[in-house]
Amino acid sequence: MESFIFLGFNLHAWITIVTVLGMFTILLFTKWRSDMVFLGAVGVLYVTGVLDAKTAFSGFGNTSVVTVGVLFVVVAGLMHTGVLQCIVRFLLGTPDNYRKAVVRLMLPVAVLSSFLSNTTVVSLFVNIVKMWAKKLNVSPSKLLIPLSYASGMGGVCTLIGTPPNLIISGLYEAKTDEAMNILSTTIPGLFCLAVGVLSVIAMRRLLPDRKAPENAFESASEYTVELQVPSDNPNIGKTLGEAGLYHVKGGSLIEMHHFDDTPMPITENEPVMGGDHLVYAGQIDELAELAYTHKLVSSDHHVFFYNELDNYSKLRTAYVTFTSSLIGTTIGGSTFEKDNNMVLAAVARSGERINEAPRKVVLKAGDTLLFVCPRNINLKTSTLQEDLHFFDSDAVPNIGYGTIISTIIMIAMVAVSALGILPLLQCAFLAAAAMLICRCCNMEQAMRAINWEILMVFAGSAVLGSAIQETGIAERLANGILDICGTNPIVVMTAICFVGTFVTEFISNTAAGAMFFPIMYQAAEKLGYEPFPFLIALMISVSSSFATPIGSPTHMLVYGPGGYRFSDFLRIGLLMNIIILAANIFIVNIIYPLTPLH
Repeated sequence: MESFIFLGFNLHAWITIVTVLGMFTILLFTKWRSDMVFLGAVGVLYVTGVLDAKTAFSGFGNTSVVTVGVLFVVVAGLMHTGVLQCIVRFLLGTPDNYRKAVVRLMLPVAVLSSFLSNTTVVSLFVNIVKMWAKKLNVSPSKLLIPLSYASGMGGVCTLIGTPPNLIISGLYEAKTDEAMNILSTTIPGLFCLAVGVLSVIAMRRLLPDRKAPENAFESASEYTVELQVPSDNPNIGKTLGEAGLYHVKGGSLIEMHHFDDTPMPITENEPVMGGDHLVYAGQIDELAELAYTHKLVSSDHHVFFYNELDNYSKLRTAYVTFTSSLIGTTIGGSTFEKDNNMVLAAVARSGERINEAPRKVVLKAGDTLLFVCPRNINLKTSTLQEDLHFFDSDAVPNIGYGTIISTIIMIAMVAVSALGILPLLQCAFLAAAAMLICRCCNMEQAMRAINWEILMVFAGSAVLGSAIQETGIAERLANGILDICGTNPIVVMTAICFVGTFVTEFISNTAAGAMFFPIMYQAAEKLGYEPFPFLIALMISVSSSFATPIGSPTHMLVYGPGGYRFSDFLRIGLLMNIIILAANIFIVNIIYPLTPLH
């Protein structure tokens, strides 16, 4: 194997290159779970002998990976004591113009994302921003992209704000035995954030003015109809299926009442009785035809409106995720409704309700779905969370003394780490223990808060970075970049950051950080400079993905609620990428001047 050399790479290097490219291809073009893809890539590198067992599985013991896992518990304490909800309630206010609204939104989101998972922050803000936009008489699409951008730019302001910062700082510590301060990226990050906020305001005309998808659902009484079975109906005694009242053209049967107001479970085998009330959702003209052909009469009222159906059921809005198994399928062609005890009432796409039978609509990523669900339905099942993202949860935390305690714990964790009293990992463990001891969250809530998929991706990314380093790929790429860019350190830094910004539009920013760390480190050393400033610039660049909705999980969270199209992100995002890259290189070289190696 040592004697095999092709284009300057040995066999182990080529196995690594093919594995990494294959992994990225799978992530881009399939719906496979990202954690399993990364685990598979690690397995290939181990089985083929590229990495030994200790190195191949070192990612699972990486201090940065453990730190992220422990921080999930800290975030759980903040969530369940209502800290985030409290901040949102008092910060947004009622600005009198769009410019002030952007500032009032992006700054607090960025601050929160500096210490918490940006996905968590955006999930909390999405519904609030939609209601706030209506209050301000602004389209939500004008505010939801800034929301997502703010969370990404805020995340780079501390080492714990975004996974790439942690993984790059962890790899740096492993190479140099020097730990980065938790606030190492704060000043450059804040400068880029300020530039980003001003850029969004200046380019506000590039933000789309889309109709909110749920607006198509607000007048639900216009497309729901309650029909009654008269006592002389010829279908009495038949089942719903036999009578042709279960699968109907142009709509869905979403509720049925027999003798009282209690809704009956809807099955194809439910018998039809005189006086039954049948509630359908769909196209009114088709449902009117159904009433005529099946000798049904109109009831004297509609059963539900947008916010309330009855004491037993509730309308809930969900968005089809980019990795959903529902993409390309119809609800009617699966057992989804039966398996999850819910009925699809309507589908909207790009802010417009689709005027055909909802159960026959072929679903796409970002589609907005309106479901009729029991009020006590569990929306946290693994199947539902993989396919749909619900924003209208009724879970409201109690705000009280726990809110103050969890806030103090969080501030203490950051302060102790920033002052260098204890390493970040120890601070995180102490903060997590304090959250549990002070009952800011219980053990079950803490365990549910840990996102094992993210941890697997994180661990796998660290191992890939090691493989790129050990097989000589990083050195060869660094030499290639130097051959093209020359020996000007700022030009080399800019070139690597530019490629990193582009790559992170299509792959996990964690993976991009791990992949580009050894390349940037090698390039800095070969130029004869301390790698630290180069790595700070890299941290910001791999988290600066603005041009595609798949570039960040937070973009995916706002894609459906904003009624966006793929091109909406591209139009403003490409300019944002260039602006933030320029701001990044400028401020990093001022705050951390390049220093020759000793």
